[in-house]
Amino acid sequence: MKDLVTLVAEHPFFEDLAPAHLALVVGCAQMAVYKKNDYLFKYGDDAAYFFLLRYGRVALELTGPGADSFRFQTVGAGEVLGWSWLFPPHQSQFDARVIEDARVIRFDGKCLRAKCDSDPVLGYDLMKRFAQVMVRRFADTRLQLIDVYGKQGR
Repeated sequence: MKDLVTLVAEHPFFEDLAPAHLALVVGCAQMAVYKKNDYLFKYGDDAAYFFLLRYGRVALELTGPGADSFRFQTVGAGEVLGWSWLFPPHQSQFDARVIEDARVIRFDGKCLRAKCDSDPVLGYDLMKRFAQVMVRRFADTRLQLIDVYGKQGR
């Protein structure tokens, strides 16, 4: 069985992370299991963690007042979830609901923010990595919304 350091180092999100930074990041990590219909986080909650999804699938959803949830994306193994831990006010911006039992590596946001404050090179590296995830996720969501709503005006 692989140890936590190896699992984190092998994840695409942390590709080429400096070994000293890897040790700092892993110091804020733990393994966790979520069952179908559990939430990794919900809109408005304190964004305490981010997650590397090892197995399973998670639906990213938006819910408006008096409206049903709208699934705007589904993510699977190899994805990273949750960037709100990094940006004030540190509140989740959508729901992440498990739709297929999931095994994750969960990272404590407060722990990592403290390490980023102490090591600005680590902080900048993580910021760049999360920015890439955000840009990709926004582009994917844009395409999803165009597919769902773009045909209505025609």
